[in-house]
Amino acid sequence: MALSFELTPEQQELRRVVRQFAVDKVAPRAEEMNAKGAFPVDLVQEMGAMGLFGLPFPEEYGGSGGTFLDLCLAIEEIGRVDQSLGITLEAGVGLGAMPIFKFGSEEQKRRYLPALAEGRQLAGFGLTEPGGGSDAAALRTTARRDGDGWVINGSKQFITNVGTDISAFVTITAVTNDDPRQVTNFIVPTDTPGYTVGNGYRKVGWHASDTRDLYFDDVRVPAENQLGAEGRGFANFLSILDEGRIAISALAVGSIQGCIDECLRYAGEREAFGKPIGAYQAVAFKIADMEVQAELARHAYYHAAWLMSQGQPFKRAASVAKLYSSEAAVSAAREACQIFGGYGFTTEYPVGRFYQDAKILEVGEGTSEVQRMLIARDLGLPR
Repeated sequence: MALSFELTPEQQELRRVVRQFAVDKVAPRAEEMNAKGAFPVDLVQEMGAMGLFGLPFPEEYGGSGGTFLDLCLAIEEIGRVDQSLGITLEAGVGLGAMPIFKFGSEEQKRRYLPALAEGRQLAGFGLTEPGGGSDAAALRTTARRDGDGWVINGSKQFITNVGTDISAFVTITAVTNDDPRQVTNFIVPTDTPGYTVGNGYRKVGWHASDTRDLYFDDVRVPAENQLGAEGRGFANFLSILDEGRIAISALAVGSIQGCIDECLRYAGEREAFGKPIGAYQAVAFKIADMEVQAELARHAYYHAAWLMSQGQPFKRAASVAKLYSSEAAVSAAREACQIFGGYGFTTEYPVGRFYQDAKILEVGEGTSEVQRMLIARDLGLPR
């Protein structure tokens, strides 16, 4: 199959529908959601009814039978208006549901996926731990066999979509058999005794996204809650992150495009020294640079998604896309605030919200430093 960045008619229609939803339903509430830090359950469920949470999953599991690129297109359009809702979609599918789809048994897929694919429930992805950060292998959470089940102890931090009214479970990594080299994944339902969800964080951005710490105190789960093969949990979760980097790149492109949208409007309306500020080279060049960043970042995630769809190695391409687009999003948001002047320093305007939200794009799904490390390793540089 030849490489092409041309979207199919169905993908173009998907973009149009999601864009209209974002403009009509999300944009009018974005400022309030950001100010109050309120998780918009109704909007999430409406996105579910539209089929967005099921885009990359087969119809037999409640999905739409689409592709991962379809999901990325939707994430970009939602993120173009509100990054909090964009990350809710990205994490709900790429991190919450995808481990079940990729590594779950047939019974687990049929049990858990339909509600996730339809947006009736959300799930979390429990990898990061206190003191671990980028050293994802420094796991302290443990799971020991006990009769016909497992007993889990430990904690996780910075976990998305686990404390909402529709959160159903979290999938986690835990060291098994007292061997740090053996890590296994487990499904822990929200109502499991001993499982506690923290109160959340006072974040710089993503205010309407749900982010919590988790605690496991002698949490007992049955044997059937083991997800995937024993000892394969760390490798499995890292592969999920590889895919997630493409989706984060799409979210970053949404941020850049949102900055362009706002700056084009403002530069045509705002006048200084007798003419619209867009007529001044200092402003026009900033917006032109944003357009270059958006185009390159979009092509980067399209390419990575295409490689993934073709079953070709895509790890490096995903890191390239994530690294470039996330850093470009921070740059574009900074310049957009500069164009808006004092108004850009307020969260009443979208560019102020893009600015506060952009920084985490350089951290989530692997920091910029981790991406550079992965790219360097893939190039064959010595460790």
